[in-house]
Amino acid sequence: MARRMSRLGTESAFEVLARAKALEAQGRRIINLGIGQPDFPTPPHVVEAGRKALADGHHGYTPANGIPKLREAVAADLQRRHGVSVSPDRVLVVPGGKVTMFFAIMMFGEAGAEILYPNPGFPIYESVIRFSGATPVPIDLHESKGFSFSADEVLAKLTESSRLIIINSPANPTGGVVPKAELDKLVAGLERFPKVAVLSDEIYGEILYDGARHVSLLTYPSIADRVILLDGWSKTYAMTGWRLGYGVWPDPLFSAAERLAINCHSCVNAAAQFAGIAALTGPRTEVDAMVRAFAQRRQVIVGALNKLPGLRCAMPGGAFYAFPNIGGTGLGAREIERRLLDEAGIATVAGTSFGAFGEGFVRFSYAASREAIEEAMTRLGEWLARQDNRRVSAR
Repeated sequence: MARRMSRLGTESAFEVLARAKALEAQGRRIINLGIGQPDFPTPPHVVEAGRKALADGHHGYTPANGIPKLREAVAADLQRRHGVSVSPDRVLVVPGGKVTMFFAIMMFGEAGAEILYPNPGFPIYESVIRFSGATPVPIDLHESKGFSFSADEVLAKLTESSRLIIINSPANPTGGVVPKAELDKLVAGLERFPKVAVLSDEIYGEILYDGARHVSLLTYPSIADRVILLDGWSKTYAMTGWRLGYGVWPDPLFSAAERLAINCHSCVNAAAQFAGIAALTGPRTEVDAMVRAFAQRRQVIVGALNKLPGLRCAMPGGAFYAFPNIGGTGLGAREIERRLLDEAGIATVAGTSFGAFGEGFVRFSYAASREAIEEAMTRLGEWLARQDNRRVSAR
């Protein structure tokens, strides 16, 4: 194989899921707070639109960039949510959010280039940066800032070799949301670096709490010609298995992205695209109910974590992840991940799965039922108590 294959990482949440399934096959009852997947079904009208598309004979290829009506629906949705006018001709529909990420990184990454990415952050960022041959430059996310970054620190890391900055807000794995003031400062600073592109991963942009409104980087005119927006249907509409996402590309980059799509996957599943139209244009009852449920679960899990010895947990501003600091336990992230699954039957993901700066943290997904979360917190408390008892006995 090519040497670059040795540089390709993975997404540990799927490895944890596989281990959890194996334990379940042995008869163990595992509470899965590892995978980032809503436990809600896709809204019925969306499912019906996909079914109808198949029944109506939409079985063939579609345009590489997506069905025109879907791209128009995306543009209308961005106008509704952010007040920005986006041409449907800049929308590239792809099979899942990761594809936009992969295309953007491969477009700018090569030996000698530098790409900035959040750490702890979605693991595929660093994986694909290394795969491309570029040097990954971590953007520190600070627990004390609610897992936001300092714009001044980010700007200080830019060099003549910098090609791309990746921003993710609301964020996986931390649930952190970058304040508008910090984004304003970053965008103002980027005016000094006109050749640096920005990939804005906004896949969790509709899952926010406490009345907060999402700030899209598309709304900043000074960088509009170099912002690539990553978004999709997986999280907001509980459509993870439909594999449907999109990118909004600047005019100078769109044709290159479309060529990548043609070379990679030709086009996206036709029925899934009709379902995507229904999701964007139909009622939002199920979406609103899901976000309300996540808000309640957030309170339950963060409250419980902060009552347990050795743990502290910042309140996430968005997404559906809690990212507690486990420093007080005296255990590393990987060890806690392994032992919680084996000894307590709780699937979590070690913070180090999201980068070196994730040491000392573990990710809990609260995209699970409230009952499952409450039972998991009870099990976690009992497990921590057993560790304390062992330490006392060892003395």
